[in-house]
Amino acid sequence: MSKNILELHDVSMIYGPVKALQNITLSVQQGEWLAIMGSSGSGKTTMMNIVGCMNKATHGVVVLDGEKISRLNAKDLTAIRRDKIGLIFQQFHLISYLTAVENVMIAQYYHSLADEKEALEALERVGLGHRARHLPRQLSGGEQQRLCIARALINHPKLILADEPTGNLDEANQETVMNIFHQLHAQGSTIIVVTHSPEVAAHARRVVHLEYGRMIRDEVNVECPAA
Repeated sequence: MSKNILELHDVSMIYGPVKALQNITLSVQQGEWLAIMGSSGSGKTTMMNIVGCMNKATHGVVVLDGEKISRLNAKDLTAIRRDKIGLIFQQFHLISYLTAVENVMIAQYYHSLADEKEALEALERVGLGHRARHLPRQLSGGEQQRLCIARALINHPKLILADEPTGNLDEANQETVMNIFHQLHAQGSTIIVVTHSPEVAAHARRVVHLEYGRMIRDEVNVECPAA
């Protein structure tokens, strides 16, 4: 039986009078592909920021890879995020003056030691080996997103966390990115995708729906390609 890589126990996030998340209890097994769906204001970005160690919940307990992260300080959360989480953003957050391979290597640098050979292999894995020496502005939107995936994978994270990973892409590039996610899932990666898109969520094995900060539905998608 797979172990839980992530657990949220009665997690809430409160900003003054606003309850961004309310009493969320959720577990994610190692190797699972989960989509978190909801419209703007549903709490999905708040949940991503808590799971991604960018914010601390107001109440509740969060356990990542067996470690309680709920009350860690900012320095320790940064270390957890660096060592265990691969973040993929809708806004690519690439360093404009670094080449593709250098953007991957900078993630290695903050984790351990930069290794160009390993960074090039990561780019090959997402079909960008031939673009390794190009700057971000010389890459298409789809190529920049694949570069972000390579950067997220370079430190072998326990959890891949993607925020609207196809939000800025056309249909063809969306398909390319989702195919990469399928390959990663088949290789055993744990993936959480935060999205408002039913088309993207349909690829996941399990879909959690949020509304006004509450989890209103948690369902298994038996017909999805990841099943």
